[in-house]
Amino acid sequence: MAHPRSAAWCGLACLIFAATLAAQTPVAPYCIEPALAPDRPEVAFVSGGDIWSAPLAGGEAHLLVSHPAVESRPLFSPDGTRLAFVSDRTGGGDIYVLQLASGALKRITFDDGREQLDAWSRDGKWLYFSSTAQDVAGSNDIFRVSAEGGTPMPVSADRYVNEFFAAPSPAGDTLALTARGDTSGQWWRHGHAHIDESEIWIETPGAAPKYQLLEGGDYKSLWPMWSADGSRVYFVSDQGGAENVWEKPVRGGGKARQITQFKDGRVIWPNISYDGKTIVFEREFGIWKLDVASGKTAPIAITLRGASAAPDITHLTLNNQFRGMELAPDGRKVAFEAHGEIFAASSRDGGQATRVTRTAASEAQAAWAPDSRRLVYVSDRDGNYHLYLYDFSTSQEKRITDGAAGDSAPLWSGDGKSIAFLRGGKQLCVYDVAGGQVRTLATGEFAKPPFGFGRPFTWSPDNRWVAYETRGDRNYLNVYVVPAAGGEPRQISFLSNGGGGSVLWSPDGTYILFDTSQRTENNAIARIDLIEKTPRFREDRFRDLFKEQPGRGQDAAAGEGRGGRGAAERPPMKPVEIVFDGIRNRLSELATGLDARLQQISPDGRTLLIFGGHRPPAEPLYLLAR
Repeated sequence: MAHPRSAAWCGLACLIFAATLAAQTPVAPYCIEPALAPDRPEVAFVSGGDIWSAPLAGGEAHLLVSHPAVESRPLFSPDGTRLAFVSDRTGGGDIYVLQLASGALKRITFDDGREQLDAWSRDGKWLYFSSTAQDVAGSNDIFRVSAEGGTPMPVSADRYVNEFFAAPSPAGDTLALTARGDTSGQWWRHGHAHIDESEIWIETPGAAPKYQLLEGGDYKSLWPMWSADGSRVYFVSDQGGAENVWEKPVRGGGKARQITQFKDGRVIWPNISYDGKTIVFEREFGIWKLDVASGKTAPIAITLRGASAAPDITHLTLNNQFRGMELAPDGRKVAFEAHGEIFAASSRDGGQATRVTRTAASEAQAAWAPDSRRLVYVSDRDGNYHLYLYDFSTSQEKRITDGAAGDSAPLWSGDGKSIAFLRGGKQLCVYDVAGGQVRTLATGEFAKPPFGFGRPFTWSPDNRWVAYETRGDRNYLNVYVVPAAGGEPRQISFLSNGGGGSVLWSPDGTYILFDTSQRTENNAIARIDLIEKTPRFREDRFRDLFKEQPGRGQDAAAGEGRGGRGAAERPPMKPVEIVFDGIRNRLSELATGLDARLQQISPDGRTLLIFGGHRPPAEPLYLLAR
C-alpha cells in the first residue's frame, strides 16, 4: 500500500539531510508529517527520515527517534506517554510504539507490506491503520490492532474500494474515513485530477457496518479529523482550487465551510489536538499551525539540534541487486549499479568495490571510455536525468549535460572523443568531450530498448557515422545513418514492422544488425550489408578452409595468450563505406531459428551472442558462429 512518504522518497530526503549536516551548508532541512502532543505544547515531526520534537511556539528541535532506517508518521497517544510511528527497519514498513519515559520500543505489526498509520483510539488501546494486504488491485482496507500488539482486525473492508486515512470518533462508536480515488498514494499531487477525487464517509461499525457519505464531489477530500465533541469533522479539500482545511457538521446536513484561506501551495498531513483547538499541518516542507476558533494560521520556526543516526562513512556489503554491469575495454575492471549508486571493481580479483557516486539520487547506465579510465553515467540528482563524467585518474566528477528533457543511454565513440546519447526520447545528441558542446544529430521517435538492455543507436567503427532506429512512415521502426559530424540522415532499412530497440555495427564496418518483429511472428535479427557483396560459390568457400587466417597461427595464438599481441599492433581501421544505391535490397534475416533479440557481436566479428526468448535476460543465451 502507499506510504505517506514512499521509501525511495524518504531515503532520498534522509540522505540529502545527512549530506546537509555534514557539509554544514545553510540549506534549511525539511520538516514534515507533524503531530501534536496532548499534554504539553509540543509537536513531533519527521526530518531526514528521523523523528524530532519541537515547541509548538517554535524553537530548537531535538531527536526523539534516530535510526539508519526511515521513520515516518509519528502520532502521540492520547495520554502523551507513547509515540506510535512507522519504520522500514524490518522491511516494507511496520508500526512501532515507543514508551517516551523509558525508551522501550515495541514492534506492533509484522505484515510483509507497508502499513499506513492513521490514528489512536481515544482510550489509547487501539491503533488504526490502512493496508493493501487483504484487498485486490492495490485497494486499502482499514484495520485496528492493540497498542500492545496482536492480530490486526478489519474495521472497514469493502472489496474493490480504496479505504484509508481513518479517524475514530471521540466516543469510539463511529469512524471517519477517506474512500475512493488514488489519493492514498498520490496525496502529493497538486492540482485537480479525476483519479484523485475522494470522499469522506462516516462508518458505524458492526456485524453489518453502516456508511454515511459526509463529503464528496469532483474534488478531493481527505484526512478527516474530529472535533472534541464529535459534532464536526475537519478535513483537507481542494474544492474551489487550492488545498485548504474545511469543516462540516456530522449531523443536520449543514454545508462544508472553509477554514484556511490559502490561494496556492499544499496543505497536507494535518493532525488535530485531542482538545480540538489546534491543527498542525505540513505546507511547503515546513510545519504550520491553525487556531481552529479564529482560523488564523502561522508557520512554526524550527531549528534542528542533533545528529542523524547514519554514520558519515558507511561500508556496504552488496550481495544482490547488481544492475547494469559494464566491463571496461581493457578487461580489468567492471562498473555496476547497486542501491542506486555506481561502483567499480576489479573484474579478475573481486573483493572490495570502489564507490564512484555518493548521492541521494539514482545513478545508472554506466559506460566506460575506450581508455578504461573514465565513466559516463546518468543521474537525476538535480531533478532531471543528466550525464555525469567521472575520471579515475583525477577522482573528479562533472556534469556534462543539462538538457531540460532528460538525457539517457550514453555511448562512447571508439576514439573516446564523443559521447552519443538520447535526449527526451526525441533527439539523438552527441557530446564533444574536448570542447564540452552538445549538438543534435537527428530527431525522431526513438525506440525504447526492451527490458532496459541494448541501445537504439550505435557508432560506426571509424567513428564517422551513427546508425539509429526510429519510427518513421506509418510508425514503422527502421534504421537510419547520419554523419557524426552532422548532416542529413539516410534511411537504410524499409520494413513494415514493430519491436526493435537494439542496433549494432559490425567491427569491420561492413554491415549493421538490428532486431525486428511482426505482430504475430517471433522477433528476428536483420542484417544490412552496407556495400555490395561479391557472390561466393561453394568451391571458393571450400578453398578458404585451407587458407591461413591472420592472427590465428600457433605463434600468434601463443602471443595473444601472453599479452604479446595487443591492440596497438592491429592494422588501422579502414573508413567505413556505405553504398546507398540499392541498399534496400541488401537486407537479409539471420536464420537463428529463435525468438532472437538483443544481439552482441564479438570483437573479431566471428560470433554473435543473442537472447532467445520472450523476456530477456531471464531466457537462455545463444552463441551463433558466423
